[in-house]
Amino acid sequence: MASGVEWRIRVADGSSEILVPESGIASRAWLLLKGLIERLVLKVWTFLKKAWDLGVADPRKVIHCLKVGMALTVVSLVYYLRPLNEGVGKNAMWAVMTVVVVFENNVGASLYKCLNRVTGTFLAGVLAVGVHWVATQSGEKFEPIIVGAAVFLLASAATFSRFIPTVKARFDYGAVIFILTFSLVSVSGYRVDKLIDMAHQRLSTIIIGTSLCILISMLVCPIWAGQELDLLITRNMDKLANSLDGCISEYFDSSEDAVDDEESQKKLQGYRCVLNSKATEESMANFARWEPAHGRFNFRHPWKQYLKIGASMRNCAYCIEALNSCINSENQAPDYIKKHLSDICFRVSSNSSNVIRELALMIKTMRKSTKIDFLVGEMNIAVQELQNDLKSLPTSLLPPPPPPPSPPLPEAETTPESKQRETISNTAATVPLIEVIPLVTLASLLIEIATRIEGIVDTVEELAELAEFKPAVQGKSKQDQSTNKSAPDEKKDEETIKALQRV
Repeated sequence: MASGVEWRIRVADGSSEILVPESGIASRAWLLLKGLIERLVLKVWTFLKKAWDLGVADPRKVIHCLKVGMALTVVSLVYYLRPLNEGVGKNAMWAVMTVVVVFENNVGASLYKCLNRVTGTFLAGVLAVGVHWVATQSGEKFEPIIVGAAVFLLASAATFSRFIPTVKARFDYGAVIFILTFSLVSVSGYRVDKLIDMAHQRLSTIIIGTSLCILISMLVCPIWAGQELDLLITRNMDKLANSLDGCISEYFDSSEDAVDDEESQKKLQGYRCVLNSKATEESMANFARWEPAHGRFNFRHPWKQYLKIGASMRNCAYCIEALNSCINSENQAPDYIKKHLSDICFRVSSNSSNVIRELALMIKTMRKSTKIDFLVGEMNIAVQELQNDLKSLPTSLLPPPPPPPSPPLPEAETTPESKQRETISNTAATVPLIEVIPLVTLASLLIEIATRIEGIVDTVEELAELAEFKPAVQGKSKQDQSTNKSAPDEKKDEETIKALQRV
């Protein structure tokens, strides 16, 4: 009887619904477990998708992972090959540790760590063996004093050397390895003969690991820090030029015609990449010094000059950042004032961006340009015209002289159009200064940007001299020579035509 009873409830529309009893504990637990599994699967899928997108965006990261796996696989054979295992003994693990620690993404960083590790280990081992021998010869009473004093002095000196800028930039990792190795070997309780054998085995395994890292990083899909630095500088130049053009076009375009798509905004904010690339440029320039000659770059390539180019680009990017703030400012000049300087501002920005792009092309091709002087001259001419327009801006904003007064119309004949003309003439007679200041600020920033672009030109030309860029292709001179050669032929033809006319 109880199973046949139904409980119903009346709803607002007058109908009734059957009340279903609540599920039991087992069904609730199953639903909870099912939800947890679904969320876990969703998180794993999201993580795998992000990892896949990262690998697709930059396949070199995947290649680097495969290279590290290859190096570890090869170096692990030291455990299984009997001749090598007997030669290095239990210290074969140092080869694996060396590969894990020193293998970096580019060749320069790997060479930097490998050479620093070998040099630091060798110097620390030699000094530690010498200190240990002197301490053992001095007797048990003075042995801890000599070892402690040596560890204190050398560790303190090596730590202080890390604060020296030149040492920190090029040998910081080697100083750390020196402190670690010297301290471990000095305080060890081995005899001198066993200590020499242990140091020899560890140094051998470290040399095996570093040599393997250098060979794989240089021979298997190498990533050169010098090329990365060169690409970074040229890309930043293109972004700087795009940001300059985007700022001017967005400032002078009306709000209805402005395009707010994601790509244009990304180009507009490209100057931020220039501002945030200082640390990357310094690290890449430091790593590039360790690399051998590769591609278009010689062994003594002036990598420091790239840092000067980056610094001059950041000086220009600061002005573009201020220019971008003019766009987002609340105080904007009216459109009827903007039109007085819109054309010349577009010319200045276009000529300036053309100069930057030509400099980027010079660095890409490592060839001097025949157009750079002409482009800089055009930029300076446009800047001079902008300065002249700024000087004549107060007079250009004044309205034309009023026409002679017409006879007054009777009140019945006055129209709304005549009243509107009178109000326009009265308001145009005076232009508030607050409306002109934003436009003058933008124009002055453009002039400053053009001045700082000349600084970029100087640093790039200095790089061209130091790196011995190839001479520019003299295309125009060849055309001039061909025209000069054809000129005598044309004269001969004219003379023959005149002779025929006389006949």
